Amino acid sequence: MYEIFERLCQEHGVTPYRVCKETGLTTATISNWKAGRYTPKADKMQKIADYFGVTLDYLATGSEQQNINIHTLTHKDERDIEKILDQTKERLLSQEGLMFDGKPASPEAIDSILSAMKIGMEMAKEKNKEKYTPKKYKKD
Repeated sequence: MYEIFERLCQEHGVTPYRVCKETGLTTATISNWKAGRYTPKADKMQKIADYFGVTLDYLATGSEQQNINIHTLTHKDERDIEKILDQTKERLLSQEGLMFDGKPASPEAIDSILSAMKIGMEMAKEKNKEKYTPKKYKKD
């Protein structure tokens, strides 16, 4: 598995040290993994997989399962999310005394908040699709 990690580092032009710094892992974790003393725990592996934008399965085996249905948002889902975000942005911008990090909230700060909300809403929509329509999105 460490070989896959090394390959991902090379493909993304990063060092293992940089991956550690940006994911909050210790360099000892990566060193012990490289030396074969142990494999990082699932939560640490997930941080590495998230960093590179791959699945845990890919990080473990080097290949993706071909028969997994990837659920995506529909155009309606995207419109619904945008509508909610637009309404939220209007409310945030009209608030007097709105503070962010101890300072008056700038439009950029509000955009950052909205970006985080969008990601969360997209993830929730996808999770709900998987949960409430399990036959359509069932993983074999």
